[in-house]
Amino acid sequence: MAYRNLDPAHTPHRPTAIFRWGIWEPLVGKRKRTPNGDPAPSVTPDLARVHEASTRTRLTWLGHAGFLVSFGDRHFLIDPLLSRRVGAVYRNFLPPPLEPGDWPPIDAVLVTHNHYDHLDRIALNAVPRDVPAIVPQGLGRWFRRWSPRPVEELAWWQAIDIRGVEISMVPARHWSRRHVFDVNRSHWGGFVLSVRGTSLYHAGDSAWFDGFREIGRRFPGLDIAMLPIGAYEPGWFMEHHHLNPEQACDAFLATGAQRFVPMHWGSIRLTDETLAEPIERVRAWWARNTPQDGRRLSDLAVGQTLVIESRQPSLVPSSPPPV
Repeated sequence: MAYRNLDPAHTPHRPTAIFRWGIWEPLVGKRKRTPNGDPAPSVTPDLARVHEASTRTRLTWLGHAGFLVSFGDRHFLIDPLLSRRVGAVYRNFLPPPLEPGDWPPIDAVLVTHNHYDHLDRIALNAVPRDVPAIVPQGLGRWFRRWSPRPVEELAWWQAIDIRGVEISMVPARHWSRRHVFDVNRSHWGGFVLSVRGTSLYHAGDSAWFDGFREIGRRFPGLDIAMLPIGAYEPGWFMEHHHLNPEQACDAFLATGAQRFVPMHWGSIRLTDETLAEPIERVRAWWARNTPQDGRRLSDLAVGQTLVIESRQPSLVPSSPPPV
């Protein structure tokens, strides 16, 4: 079965476009390699906050698209990444802020799609085998072969309850591929996690699509939107798969969420922009277009924890990010 985006026109690139991007433009000098630049700032995680015995909701950025989401003593990993190279090609410039021994007891691991920077076999095999995986349709067979554990496959808009936390799979505009012959043989998407009136949205990987508004309509009052801001150059090629920083800001507004947490930048250089350019462009957009309704940008450092109390998120002090 081949999976599709909501808009049938959103299909993978044709071979001619791939040839232009990967071979022709570098050959004629239209794509020139630039320095990597500085990675995202990182801090020493506050393990007391990660493991605290409270009812508070906490969000810890693990780098790239990886997060630890904690609702009191219920803990969920989303797209965890431990590998120092992604797909044996792309360097991970930052070590993981939390090693598996630092993780609290995990209730479930959530994977948005099968690309190597989101489905990391090393990280998943560090999760105890009795911990279930929540994945898009078609991805369960990978787990049954490479990381055996209980698996729940969800279609878009389907939900599952784990210890009182509702986990909903929501659409994204993207694609899937793990090897040569499996293009779009499993689905892709994002997750909304909801409990006690608190709801967090992780978009996975996505280009711009009207689904951001629909997600906001179906899940009104989102506290957090974790949106990807990197891997967008050259635009003519990457805009089919990823948001650029300004589009990510617009997507945040479309969801109606209260707090924007940028992700998918600063650790792995997948495309032509430097490691730090995505967040620089987000900050510039925010300075020009700061919402007047109280919505805020949470520009986290890798390893930093955001605490959400009564819809008033606050950053937990930790080691200061490098200047």
